[in-house]
Amino acid sequence: MSKVVTFGEIMLRLSTEKYLRFSQSKNFSATYGGGEFNVAVSLANYGIDAEFVTRLPENEIGECALKEMRKMKVNTNNVIFGGDRLGIYFLETGSGYRGSNVVYDRANSAIASIEKGAFDWEKIFEGKTWFHFSGITAAISENAAEECLIAIKTAHKLGLTISCDLNYRSKLWKYGKEPKEVMPEMLSYCNVILGDIDTANFMLGLEKVDPDYTDEVALKGFYSKLFEKCPNLKIAATTLRYSVSASHQRIGGVLYDGNSIYQAAVKEVTPVVDRVGTGDAFMGGLVYSLMTTPENLQRNIDFAVATCCLKHTISGDYNLATLQEIENIVNGDSSGKVSR
Repeated sequence: MSKVVTFGEIMLRLSTEKYLRFSQSKNFSATYGGGEFNVAVSLANYGIDAEFVTRLPENEIGECALKEMRKMKVNTNNVIFGGDRLGIYFLETGSGYRGSNVVYDRANSAIASIEKGAFDWEKIFEGKTWFHFSGITAAISENAAEECLIAIKTAHKLGLTISCDLNYRSKLWKYGKEPKEVMPEMLSYCNVILGDIDTANFMLGLEKVDPDYTDEVALKGFYSKLFEKCPNLKIAATTLRYSVSASHQRIGGVLYDGNSIYQAAVKEVTPVVDRVGTGDAFMGGLVYSLMTTPENLQRNIDFAVATCCLKHTISGDYNLATLQEIENIVNGDSSGKVSR
């Protein structure tokens, strides 16, 4: 049975209610979330043994975050305590022509101030098959990036499949290094990478490109450069998002295995309930499908797109869609009829 480990930060999410602006809000809805944790929640929801590794402050808020992880059936055996605080992000949910807005308050968080070598990765990876991280962890702090690299190298040495969601967040890279100084070494060990081609090029220090995702011949050339830079890469995937408005998204996807391009049909998603976490849902769906049906790459990208679409209909960071709901979308049923 596949056993997955993800590493990153869980945060307290404070959201405005009923599409209010920050300046109008007198109350915030408190939930939890974070890129790598969201992926672990998706996988646990699909019946996969998923573990989240992080560092939490030793206070009541840290304990609440730990309880949240356990509530979502995510393994917490290697969560450690220390540092001063849990990271926070504030979300102003957009509607129509007004996009959503995120304000981070995560400086000096427990994971940001982690000391190099805080985790025994060889022990953590014992009996595991897959390790997932994202560019967010590398962006939080130099300490977090260093610890993530140790985890990646250990996972590679032990033969785990390694995946990364590039997740570029311009508001986070504030500790004096650019992605191209940090990410190339991390990505060189990856077997599966999710991200836009232009983002991948930016993080690898390559020239800026503006790919046409309908031109499969050109796409092969762009993806091939990514494969050249990342010698362990087996699968590269991209979420295609065409934003009509904050309330109406068109979602598709592309997957390349070094030989062939696989395209998922673009699906209309309206109205959007919650945009946050949809990329993590795509990643979770891709990992699950690659683990369970590795030989069917068309299904893999179709499944990932379906999970992403369904997450738009679910409030909060996590994708709580069932496997049956996802299969319905994959098989062409998007009616949303009442289940009786």
